[in-house]
Amino acid sequence: MKAQKVQFTETVLRDANQSLIATRLPYDKFDGILEEMDKAGYYSIECWGGATFDSCLRFLNEDPWERLRKIRKKVKNTKLQMLLRGQNLLGYRHYPDDVVKMFVKKSVENGIDIIRIFDALNDTIASGAISYTTSPVHTLDNFVGVASEMKEMGVSTICIKDMAGVMGPQECYDLVKALKEKVGLPVVLHTHCTTGLAFITYLKGIEAGADVIDTASSAFSGGTSQPATETLVYALRELGYDCVADADVMKKVNDFFKPIRNDFIADGTLMPLAMVTDTDALNYKVPGGMLSNLFSQLKQQNALDRLNQVLEEIPRVREDLGYPPLVTPMSQMVGVQATQNVLLGERYKSIGKEVKAYLHGEYGRAPGKVNPELVKKALGEEKPIECRFADTLKPSFEKTKKELSSTAKSDEDVLSYIAFPQVAEKFFEERRKKEENVVSYTIEAVTE
Repeated sequence: MKAQKVQFTETVLRDANQSLIATRLPYDKFDGILEEMDKAGYYSIECWGGATFDSCLRFLNEDPWERLRKIRKKVKNTKLQMLLRGQNLLGYRHYPDDVVKMFVKKSVENGIDIIRIFDALNDTIASGAISYTTSPVHTLDNFVGVASEMKEMGVSTICIKDMAGVMGPQECYDLVKALKEKVGLPVVLHTHCTTGLAFITYLKGIEAGADVIDTASSAFSGGTSQPATETLVYALRELGYDCVADADVMKKVNDFFKPIRNDFIADGTLMPLAMVTDTDALNYKVPGGMLSNLFSQLKQQNALDRLNQVLEEIPRVREDLGYPPLVTPMSQMVGVQATQNVLLGERYKSIGKEVKAYLHGEYGRAPGKVNPELVKKALGEEKPIECRFADTLKPSFEKTKKELSSTAKSDEDVLSYIAFPQVAEKFFEERRKKEENVVSYTIEAVTE
């Protein structure tokens, strides 16, 4: 009997460092290992999307599009993968359809092969990732129904995206088995080690027929990140599975990232809290990337001692909002609102504009019943909308492109601005100054 094949998506360039170090990994740190990674035999390398776009512009002074092009130039054989938040793209609000289409077009043109698309509320979309969570309204039949709608749309794979690491082994086995039997597409598993369940959950998912698992090079694995790639390759081969991966190359990749990880530990970017197992996450269901940012934000406000209170408040806010899965942008909304509730000493004394937009219906349909008193407090007499919010938005790409004619150098610049206007403006200005300095230096050198 032929051994079952298991393939690996390596996450160290995106979700692993997003989860552990709040996406602060600059391109020049990993440039030297890209060609070696291309030889490892990964199913794909997740390297873009998620929070990388925002972080490049806001913190790393990098053009995210140029970063992608550089990776593509060195990774010639392995599929490059990104994470896209449906109509939210890589931002935190809905964008008009013309912007969404242009963003997808440019992502592919700049080097992306696989676009994993999810919607925070599991509204069905163009390609398929189920945002996994547990609540009274999230059932096996519900998830299979979402995946079936995705299949009708023409998706090629279904990803179970367990962003908080709360999926247990039996839950995973049952869901994978149901998807394989009733939907019939290849299944990709994505989880985090936050609660300590990840390794056994992956094993049971593979036993049920999962085709691909998301893992991280071990130097950036564990804690709020993914399980270790090398460990799972070793274990699954012992169990008789056909792992399409080169263990020797993977060791070289991991050896490269070890000193980088140590540097982030030394400067405090990688905090011990991000590396521990926390079974309380089974209750508060906070995803890895949100946890690392929450630690950082509370630390900046000298309120890290209030962390447990915030984590206890998160499930209460989530219930008030109708049990949305805690994945971007919903995780940020719920997390920020819970933090405000705790730090201000009164629940909903201040309601964030994003939460108001959610209650208005601008992010899609709430999975469960929303607290009517909260809706009234947030919206007053205004009624929630019942239509698809994107249908109310006017096309904006060409209009914005014309407005930025003296600033934007490309369609990619226009998209960066639409996603993050203030951050992009600052980046464009810094880029302009840098280019002027280069020109000035060149002129002086020639004159001398």
